[in-house]
Amino acid sequence: MNQRPPQRPAPAPAARPVTSTPPDVARLANELTEVMSGLLAVIEQETEFVRAGKIREGMRLEAQKSELSRRYMLAVEHLKSMQKMLSQTDPELLATLRRHHETFRAMLQVNLTVLATAHAVSEGIVRGVNAEVQRRNIPNTYTASGQRATPGPRNMTPIAVSRTL
Repeated sequence: MNQRPPQRPAPAPAARPVTSTPPDVARLANELTEVMSGLLAVIEQETEFVRAGKIREGMRLEAQKSELSRRYMLAVEHLKSMQKMLSQTDPELLATLRRHHETFRAMLQVNLTVLATAHAVSEGIVRGVNAEVQRRNIPNTYTASGQRATPGPRNMTPIAVSRTL
């Protein structure tokens, strides 16, 4: 019996080395601001599509949103490692980043609320359709005592939902 050795996951992309000069910190802060702005634009566009019921168009933004999210997480991790230096060398830049981040978080919260609402509405529609299908498929029968009979599991017909739009 031939057994292959277990596959190792591919190594994560090498992180940028932590730099310690003020120009590098400022460059990283600017990069973070640009990434947040780009991600915010994509999130706002996704929110508009979902609010308008254009789910397909919103889903097309997924790859771009994922890439910007990845870049955002990397930039935040790098900036966290340099936060002390940034607070000492340029506290105004740090304050600006925090304000920008608060705006970013507020817009992200709006996006999450819209997505949760769309999910709840679609789930309600599917449950309603299922209840109607079940109601139509269940026979109206009565017991010997004249009570309505509870349908058995074989009378319940599941519905199939295609996840592709």
